[in-house]
Amino acid sequence: MATLAQLKAWRDALFAARLQGVRRVRDQNGEEVEYRSDSEMAAALRAVDAEIARLKRRPPSTILFRTSKGS
Repeated sequence: MATLAQLKAWRDALFAARLQGVRRVRDQNGEEVEYRSDSEMAAALRAVDAEIARLKRRPPSTILFRTSKGS
């Protein structure tokens, strides 16, 4: 599983490549990915954004109970 910092770095590199019109991206490990279209790059960006959002969510730290006597 990638860390939040790794995901952000990968997203920034992918976004920059997309804006420059580059279809081939090499990651930090030296692996190369070639996208066939801009829509594939957009889908990859959406997936990475969703994973970043998931990692940023924290579990609730407080649980509130609401009780009544049923009047």
